[in-house]
Amino acid sequence: MAAGSWDEFLAIVRRPDPVDGAFGYVAKLVHEVIGSKLTTATVFDIPGGRLRRVFTENPAAYAVGGFKDIPDNKWTQTLLVEQRIYTALTIEAIAEDFFDWQLIQSLGCESIANLPIVLDGEVIGALNLLNVAGHYTPERLARAGEILPFATVAFLCAHRAAQRA
Repeated sequence: MAAGSWDEFLAIVRRPDPVDGAFGYVAKLVHEVIGSKLTTATVFDIPGGRLRRVFTENPAAYAVGGFKDIPDNKWTQTLLVEQRIYTALTIEAIAEDFFDWQLIQSLGCESIANLPIVLDGEVIGALNLLNVAGHYTPERLARAGEILPFATVAFLCAHRAAQRA
């Protein structure tokens, strides 16, 4: 059974401008179910080859905002092509795919998990989780299914907000 309450979550997404509240709720679930020192959310424009952060728990380190190019690396292959959770359990493994590995390390994080949000056969977003080295084991990530339904609705809120902008 999921850790979250659908009644509580739906009350959040029924409000005007629910994006921050919805992702805040999802981040709370991530902390309870899997664990994270920092959670962010990214949306993808795959045809345009770009991505944009739409939620962050640390705006000083990882601000919400403008589009960046989607890189061509193992992260892209795992997350966007294979539509599987991407993990790296050491800072050295993170450095292979992320140019900002030193920032990640400076935040006390050396382990990463990116959970793809798939809708209609396409990855529309990812929950990005950072924690201490070795944290994102298969046992911990086995519980991601408890969070993904809530996360999918949060990403739908983000897409709707982007269409309105």
